Amino acid sequence: MQYLHLDSTDPATNLALEEALLHVLHEGAPGYFLLWRNAPSIILGRNQNALEEINRNEVERRNLAVVRRSTGGGAVYHDLGNLNFSFLECKKEARSVDFARYLAPVQRALHRAGVEATLSGRNDLEVGGRKISGSAQRLAQDRVLHHGTLLVNADFEAMTRALQPDPDKFLSHGVASVRARVANVSEFWAEGMTLDRLCTLLCEEVGAEPGHIDASTLAQAQRIRRERYGSWEWNIGSSPRFTARMARRFPWGRVQICVQVRKGRIAECRIYGDFFAKDDVRRLEQLLVGAPLRREELGRRLCGVNFSSFFVGCTEEMDSEIRDFFLSL
Repeated sequence: MQYLHLDSTDPATNLALEEALLHVLHEGAPGYFLLWRNAPSIILGRNQNALEEINRNEVERRNLAVVRRSTGGGAVYHDLGNLNFSFLECKKEARSVDFARYLAPVQRALHRAGVEATLSGRNDLEVGGRKISGSAQRLAQDRVLHHGTLLVNADFEAMTRALQPDPDKFLSHGVASVRARVANVSEFWAEGMTLDRLCTLLCEEVGAEPGHIDASTLAQAQRIRRERYGSWEWNIGSSPRFTARMARRFPWGRVQICVQVRKGRIAECRIYGDFFAKDDVRRLEQLLVGAPLRREELGRRLCGVNFSSFFVGCTEEMDSEIRDFFLSL
């Protein structure tokens, strides 16, 4: 793999660079390992309702950037005390997300730094039950993007103020606040360890050699930033006035359905959550648009839908449970 250190601390620029590099990958290419940091900002999961994830007053007061990434999962707060890592590679045989593959070298580097990190749940690293890293992943044709965070010396008070926590999520973890669930790597690392040394250990464990970004890829990244990650339409979007909404937490993630009803029919539908999607959930949304808000009609619209093909972690055995959830609108 080629190692790239991104000098920018603008989240829209960094996500656009990541996207541009993913586009230029081809079979036989060595892939990329990126390390980067963002100025204080909120990074949303691909399928989340922006206005329900952020503390709008705090965002406006501090002029925080709110940027939607291309992968699923939950909202995270970034600052310069947070180190981000990305793996980008071609893998023609990849058929599903594989967090363990990419977290293994990160875990090894942390162990060498004196941090006894363990894999927790689907996509986290933790120490003593406290989260130090979260990851997200997506497949794009024959390419894999895996990116994650390492809380090195993050400001948890600022994090708590900026995010609007999902009460279901913290209830399911048996804790009362964001602060109780997280820890900084610097609390645990060996004496004399530094951020620069940790970056070196990560590169060694990944086996990455220094690389560079060519001019055409930089130009493509600028276009992607302008059209996507720097645009209000992508990051926030126009939220309709939903007249019905419901949410449920499943073992594989939280799903929220919001609909606007006009003359007894669903005029607009949005599906949000911290789940990871196998297929574009907009296909499900479109199935429901125009349907009368009646269980039997919703059942006809959703007949034949295999929900396990949309949500990572949802098995065929769970299909009836999530179907009942959709039908209870």
